[in-house]
Amino acid sequence: MMVKWSVSVQRVLENSFNLVNPERLAPGVKTAVESTALRLSDLQHLLHSAVGGKGSLHTSWMSDMTKRLAVLSATTVCLLMIRLQIMGSKLPIFTRFDNPASVAETPTRQLTYNYLVSVNLWLLLFPCDLCCDWTMGTVPLVTSVFDPRNLVTLASYLGVLVVLYTAVVSENRQQATVLFMSLAMLVLPFLPASNLFFPVGFVVAERVLYMPSMGLCMLVAYGWSLLAQKRCKKLAWLLLGVLLLVHGCKTYTRNLDWENEYTIFMAGLKVNQRNAKLFNNVGHALESQNRFEEALEYFHKAVSVQGDDIGAHINVGRTYNHLKMFKEAEDAYLKAKSLLPKAKPGESYQARIAPNHLNVFLNLANLIARNETRLEEADLLYRQAISMRADYTQAYINRGDILLKLNRTKEAQEVYERALFYDSNNPDIYYNLGVVFLEQGKASQALAYLDKALEFDPEHEQALLNSAILLQELGRAELRKVARERLLKLLRKDATNERVHFNLGMLAMDDRDIAGAEHWFRRAVQLKDDFRSALFNLALLLADDHRPLEAAPFLNQLVKFHPDHIKGLILLGDIYINNIKDLDAAENCYKRILQLDPENIQGLHNLCVVYVERGNLLRAEACLKQAHQLAPNEDYVLRHLNIVQTRIGKLHLRDRGDGEGDEYELVGEGRDGSVNEESATDSQEQGHGQTGSDKAVESSPSPDVSSLPPRTQQSVRHAAPTLQPRSYQNLQSSTPEQLLARQDALAPSNELRSHSSS
Repeated sequence: MMVKWSVSVQRVLENSFNLVNPERLAPGVKTAVESTALRLSDLQHLLHSAVGGKGSLHTSWMSDMTKRLAVLSATTVCLLMIRLQIMGSKLPIFTRFDNPASVAETPTRQLTYNYLVSVNLWLLLFPCDLCCDWTMGTVPLVTSVFDPRNLVTLASYLGVLVVLYTAVVSENRQQATVLFMSLAMLVLPFLPASNLFFPVGFVVAERVLYMPSMGLCMLVAYGWSLLAQKRCKKLAWLLLGVLLLVHGCKTYTRNLDWENEYTIFMAGLKVNQRNAKLFNNVGHALESQNRFEEALEYFHKAVSVQGDDIGAHINVGRTYNHLKMFKEAEDAYLKAKSLLPKAKPGESYQARIAPNHLNVFLNLANLIARNETRLEEADLLYRQAISMRADYTQAYINRGDILLKLNRTKEAQEVYERALFYDSNNPDIYYNLGVVFLEQGKASQALAYLDKALEFDPEHEQALLNSAILLQELGRAELRKVARERLLKLLRKDATNERVHFNLGMLAMDDRDIAGAEHWFRRAVQLKDDFRSALFNLALLLADDHRPLEAAPFLNQLVKFHPDHIKGLILLGDIYINNIKDLDAAENCYKRILQLDPENIQGLHNLCVVYVERGNLLRAEACLKQAHQLAPNEDYVLRHLNIVQTRIGKLHLRDRGDGEGDEYELVGEGRDGSVNEESATDSQEQGHGQTGSDKAVESSPSPDVSSLPPRTQQSVRHAAPTLQPRSYQNLQSSTPEQLLARQDALAPSNELRSHSSS
């Protein structure tokens, strides 16, 4: 029995290794091989010997096979471990939209899974209608055994069984080998993706047919060889030529479909109009080109095709948001939110929710947060998202932003620290903690967290910019060098960022580099002509450098875009009085200030100066008395009032009235040396104080005023930066929402795209 077992095994192995091409064998061996065949009786004999234990299985080929299997098994396990590690040790979450049959009831699930085998086989045999996505409603479910498509399923399995039976009973060793190898390559690679053993995240995927197509090609090649050998060579070559031509043309046209996202998804819609994901993806492609109206049409079609698709409703809401149609956007988000699984009172249960569907909470909360009276509603939505997914770091980040707006900085700090528990490598969380500590007045801790954000992401734009500002505010030369390096790094990344130019100008001012500061300020204004801080500081710099006429155009540009800029109006009025000698324009500036702030002492005092310059001392006296009542502790107002009253007493104006002739006469008489000297002395009385909004000083009056000096601005100072937290707006990618600069240079909110079911 042992001899018969060894001979049988040797014959099977020799045939397996050598009979694919019998022509390569020696003549004697070839004759022996051709006289043998892998019969069913041979397989029965091998199994009987193995089960009965009468034959010896300890052969050299068994040892080699064991080694190969061990290597393959170890490699497979390693690949699986690596994949699980990349996926965060979590299995993928599939929804019913990805594979509707996986959530269907019996027998619908089994009938559909088996029908999909015939669909894949048809794609191999006739790859005409190809589609990049076969999920959702592409292939309707087979809900009944009487569905005609079940006949196609039976025909497919029957065809495979016929080929297998032919291989088993064939007396032709070459034919049996080719058929076995072809079936193995056709069937085995397809089994893991067939849904027959476990559900997968797709209905049909053309990519999984690459390896099975090799088995099909072997069958086609073998069939062609049989046809050519039976005196039909011309027909065989003709059919081969047609086959190559047709498939070559299909390959060429398919390559055109893959030109870009829009073309590939539109090609899919030509084949399949039942897949909402295709409509969503066409909409995304149009959205990326800022063609929002067209994108909205496709998102609406996706909703009409699959009304319960949460991602489609999110896409509709996001597009409405881009179109500034906020009411419609909120309605779409609320519809998407209503499609999520509902909590059942008094009942504990689990529901599978796609992570990107939770973005509806973020998008809706971001939209609601536009209205500061609805911040509590937005906070509730973020808390709901966190309750559904404890490690939802984007929700933590955005909730912290809301808490900062509500001045609940301690809670915001706790929220960000909780987010670090789930994602300790997220630079945005460290950045936002830096914002919190700055809001709490803890600049050193804020700088530490900003630096920590840069450890994880050296290219983090907000952290680079804001840490540079904080380093600058510390006032140490060595730290200003680091700040400049960070700002220049930002400049290399984006030379059009006006805030970087502005802060480089502030650094130059710290280093007393007037020319450098002027260059950076001018560059910032060129990039953004309504840049409030850059315009004001550039004008202030030029005025302080004794170039008031160069400063005037920038001040006019400033008040054109920002008519409520009080300090710009004060400086402009001073230039009109001292340099341009346009009292009417100066008076308009100061009256505009008093319209904005009726109790502004600087504006009121400088208006009094205009009256003095015009010689209307009685009106100037009344004006200064009003200023003294508003600010009784301002010594300069009282001294100037005394000067005017003294001059009025000398000229006995109270008895003479205040006619036109008197006013012009008083202007001439009022320019005596004693009064000017007193005024000039008085003009030096004020020190430099820091302003809250423009990084400038409300400084001493100008000594050039021929009568009473107006209060004005004379030097550039720095103010501590006001940081804005980084939050995720309409998530699809993690890109910056806000850039920080000085208080007058905050960046606008930039929305990010949301995730959709696609």
